[in-house]
Amino acid sequence: MYLEAKNICFRYGKHQPWIFQNLNFCVEKGTCIGLSAPSGAGKSTLAMLLAGYQTPVAGEILLNGKPLPKKGICPVQLIYQHPEQAINPRWRLRKVLEESGQISQELLASLGIEKAWLERFPRELSGGELQRFCVARALMSGASFLICDEISTMLDVITQAQIWRVVCDEAKKHNMGIVVITHNFQLAKRLCSQIFDLQGDKGIPVMI
Repeated sequence: MYLEAKNICFRYGKHQPWIFQNLNFCVEKGTCIGLSAPSGAGKSTLAMLLAGYQTPVAGEILLNGKPLPKKGICPVQLIYQHPEQAINPRWRLRKVLEESGQISQELLASLGIEKAWLERFPRELSGGELQRFCVARALMSGASFLICDEISTMLDVITQAQIWRVVCDEAKKHNMGIVVITHNFQLAKRLCSQIFDLQGDKGIPVMI
């Protein structure tokens, strides 16, 4: 199984500059790929496109050669840098997790999520605690691919290590594909089998 951006063209408005023109990118299930580029180069935009939250002006996002499904839980899950962007502030955290299906107590424990937190609202937790919920929800969804957009940038070193350890262990266990978007090149080197620079020639990211 593979996730592919095929000849993607995208800009945010008719009179805005192109962010991508004829971009091609592919990640296979079971691999961990890094994306690197300066701020403003379109890393987060590509993450949104790959997960189906943005629609390309031209080109296609394909899962095993077919368009992403429009109903049910998407097999491509995006984890945002800022967890508050992805969580309904009116929902208790238990409902946030139940959105993805059955809650795995083993997974919650591995991420350091306390049972008491399940009955709280998002505003009652820190950013690092909320990010643990976002990671848990994505991992419990049965996804084939995870798009991790700077998911540990705002976290302390201990929390970073814990979250990435769980993500990598679960990905290996379930043969998931991962796209790691990060400014931290050393982190990408530790996690990824390949790292690409989005600013390659001819719409093809260049391996670095």
